Amino acid sequence: MSNVDSFGAKGVLDVNGTEYEIYRLNKVEGSDSLPYSLKVLLENLLRTEDGANITKDHVNALGQWDPSAQPNVEIQFTPARVLMQDFTGVPCVVDLATMREAVEDLGGDATRVNPLAPAEMVIDHSVQIDTFGFEGAIERNMEIEYQRNGERYQFLRWGQTAFDDFKVVPPGTGIVHQVNIEYLARTVMTREVNGVLRAYPDSCVGTDSHTTMVNGMGVLGWGVGGIEAEAAMLGQPVSMLIPRVVGFKLAGSIPAGATATDVVLTITEMLRKHGVVGKFVEFYGEGVAEVPLANRATIGNMSPEFGSTAAMFPIDDVTLDYLRLTGRSQENIDLVEAYAKEQGMWHDPSREIRFSEYLELDLSTVVPSIAGPKRPQDRIELSSAKEQFRKDIHNYVSDATDRQGVGRPSTAVEVTRENGEKFTIDHGLVSIASITSCTNTSNPSVMLAAAVLARNAANKGLKSKPWVKTSVAPGSKVVTEYYEKSGLLPYLEKLGFFVVGYGCTTCIGNSGPLDAEISEAINANDLAATAVLSGNRNFEGRINPDVKMNYLASPPLVIAYALAGTMDFDFETDALGVDADGNEVFLKDIWPSPTEVQQIIDSSIDEGMFAKGYEGVFDGDDRWRALETPEGSTFEWAEDSTYVRKPPYFEGMTKTPEPVSDIEGARVLLKLGDSVTTDHISPAGSFKSDTPAGRYLIENGVDRKDFNSYGSRRGNHEVMIRGTFANIRIKNQLLDGVEGGFTRDFTQDGAPQSFVYDAAENYKAAGTPLVVLGGKEYGSGSSRDWAAKGTALLGVKAVITESFERIHRSNLIGMGVLPLQFPEGESADSLGLSGTEVFSISGVTELNNGSTPKTVKVTATAEDGKVTEFDAVVRIDTPGEADYYRNGGILQYVLRQIAAAN
Repeated sequence: MSNVDSFGAKGVLDVNGTEYEIYRLNKVEGSDSLPYSLKVLLENLLRTEDGANITKDHVNALGQWDPSAQPNVEIQFTPARVLMQDFTGVPCVVDLATMREAVEDLGGDATRVNPLAPAEMVIDHSVQIDTFGFEGAIERNMEIEYQRNGERYQFLRWGQTAFDDFKVVPPGTGIVHQVNIEYLARTVMTREVNGVLRAYPDSCVGTDSHTTMVNGMGVLGWGVGGIEAEAAMLGQPVSMLIPRVVGFKLAGSIPAGATATDVVLTITEMLRKHGVVGKFVEFYGEGVAEVPLANRATIGNMSPEFGSTAAMFPIDDVTLDYLRLTGRSQENIDLVEAYAKEQGMWHDPSREIRFSEYLELDLSTVVPSIAGPKRPQDRIELSSAKEQFRKDIHNYVSDATDRQGVGRPSTAVEVTRENGEKFTIDHGLVSIASITSCTNTSNPSVMLAAAVLARNAANKGLKSKPWVKTSVAPGSKVVTEYYEKSGLLPYLEKLGFFVVGYGCTTCIGNSGPLDAEISEAINANDLAATAVLSGNRNFEGRINPDVKMNYLASPPLVIAYALAGTMDFDFETDALGVDADGNEVFLKDIWPSPTEVQQIIDSSIDEGMFAKGYEGVFDGDDRWRALETPEGSTFEWAEDSTYVRKPPYFEGMTKTPEPVSDIEGARVLLKLGDSVTTDHISPAGSFKSDTPAGRYLIENGVDRKDFNSYGSRRGNHEVMIRGTFANIRIKNQLLDGVEGGFTRDFTQDGAPQSFVYDAAENYKAAGTPLVVLGGKEYGSGSSRDWAAKGTALLGVKAVITESFERIHRSNLIGMGVLPLQFPEGESADSLGLSGTEVFSISGVTELNNGSTPKTVKVTATAEDGKVTEFDAVVRIDTPGEADYYRNGGILQYVLRQIAAAN
């Protein structure tokens, strides 16, 4: 549909003699005092106004935005591009390949299934730390990565050639969000439309929740499920309500002992406490100009941890300096400056901006912090870390005996290595110390602080403890480049911190196995081992199956904990060791000076590094280029593949959807508590041979050593269904004191304990629909589409919770699962529901009339005949979501649109 331009906003911007078509915001009344993030949305509406889906009223609603009102106006946001990583990206390409065949089956043209917006994928989630602590570790890990993932990578290479406007950044390059800010992000996009060069704000949705990192560059973007990303690639706008925007004022500067990581952990705690789920956060005030872009990106990255949709910084001189540093063209830099100033999108602290809510942080009050042992928002001041650990350890140790008389549960275990080395470990041992993840590896101030700390420690004769698995996984090759130029890399290596790969590694659960002797000692004695990582995620069971407690920390603190070797450590009073003269060495003796770190940044980082690091970035190395690549517009599925299989979503699909129906005679598959994450629902890490997924692979001839991870097998629905609700730490309240992917199977006499997958298969055979009961913040964490896909494929028709996290709720609708909430103030427990009842849900059929009911009636009948009734709130929040649900899912909706257009 052609653009309408009711406001006469279309005009021309001349930048150094080049003319760009733009849509001027000043044509809309009220635009000047809008927050920066809403100006990006306003331009989006002006540019895509078509008089039907996007109207003059939508544009005016944004211009006249009332910051105090609750969101109630739905708009359509059309992102400029789509960003993917390989764990979530592989199933996207699998779905697109399947859609091509389904369109053909419905009588359409397969090649119409093509990205309409530029789509870029960075392969960063597959490298695992199989080897560490020596110079050749990175090469060995990459060899193993290609052996494990060759099949997936061949499939992605096919996608790169089969689909237009789809580019793949091969393995060994960096982490998607760091590659995005250093190379892919445009800040202002240009595209030829009807023979005219158009300029408009860069924006993106990504299949990873930390897509918000790019908010630090003034680019509006956030994580969506892979399901929504596919729809966006196919030209479907993202349906959303105009959000509330929280103004976050920054003042002061970071004190010498603290880092950008400490700032972001403080902001995360503040915003979680304030409550920002579903809102935009925007940073403003005089202090913004003092925040380096790397710190802005670190803050933007953690947006999912505080729960906001986005965490924006506007464009200013700091943005331009970063574009210059990272080797962007002068033409692009000039356009960004001219466009932002012309559109009133340049940061001006004196401008009066409307915000819905206000918060403020004086950066000078930030203190060194860590977060854990299981949530990013659980901040602990470093000075209280030992004390807090001693409180938390009781939740992780079944036998709380203090065998060593140290004032906490203790079980000293002597370990003997193959080389004869002996040492003793105990509860709280730091088994993993990993500098990892986009949050921090993109930030030279913390990466070089870690290297300086390593130098100071090595010069004092300190060493990492022998039971600590140490690693550095930079987010791009630029990091290694400046480590080498500064001469600091050898000091990191002296402490065992060798570069092990360019990718997410530990943060996504690819920490790799612990040394066998240490793993055996931990498991045989049920030790509460800990991991310390400079990541953004520390959920239970995520980092390593042997590790119970996970802590987030800045890169220098990761090294400090490797030196300490235990969480039961007070850096103020406990010495890290002794120097050559026998003097005790404390953390304060080796802590880096911020002035020295800044001098090293200034002398070691230049734009040539970025140009070199990203030269031929889509070409890949010899390994990538040597992969045999299938050809053709539709993919030839290998019947024996255990990595890439054609999913069943579109089997038997008709041109028009069947009417939706009420849910009758349903059973509860799981009854879950608060803060159930998408990691609990669909884990990404490793799994054992006695699990349903392990059994399936063994039956299909895969050796245990070649299982890889759930995340790497997301292109195979058979593995992923079996892995749904299979996190080793998930607690299903249908069972007493049992952790892991188990439930009660009510199709069997006495409802015995069973694997979730096996029970679901029995329910399917019996024709019994399923429901899941949950608590608060259901589905928090990563934007993991398999958490919704797996739920749907297990036969779950509705999920009833106290509250949902944004992305997972929309993903459930995208898979045809009904998200319902208990009445305000009520829960499964307050209503007396045990999960053993039979459920019926009526009123769903009202959706067939084109409207969405506010509530539906839920009836739960207990075994003794007692009936509990309540009105559940229907969390289908927009008309667009109702369309998706009526069609059985978002992909079915898009597919029918494409088939009808032929």
